[in-house]
Amino acid sequence: MFVVSLHYKVPLIEIDRLVDAHKAWLKECYAKGLFIASGAKRPRTGGIIIARGSRDALDARLAEDPFAKAGVADYEVTEFAATVTASDLETYRES
Repeated sequence: MFVVSLHYKVPLIEIDRLVDAHKAWLKECYAKGLFIASGAKRPRTGGIIIARGSRDALDARLAEDPFAKAGVADYEVTEFAATVTASDLETYRES
């Protein structure tokens, strides 16, 4: 499993121009089963994505993000093993 931390490199006005395309991209990633959760950081300096699957598949999808294509965000990916979860997230638990 992965935690992806996005950090915006440009003013929010530039981010807001791309946010509809970014949301459409997120929707596609959820439909493919790659993403588990996502949302904006507070304060709004970027976002967080919780993802599953292979690192290669994740990297390929991140490269398709409109934010990445426009060069307006940096991405930090941290892999972890979810060995303990809340009961309603048991399907994501790893041994």
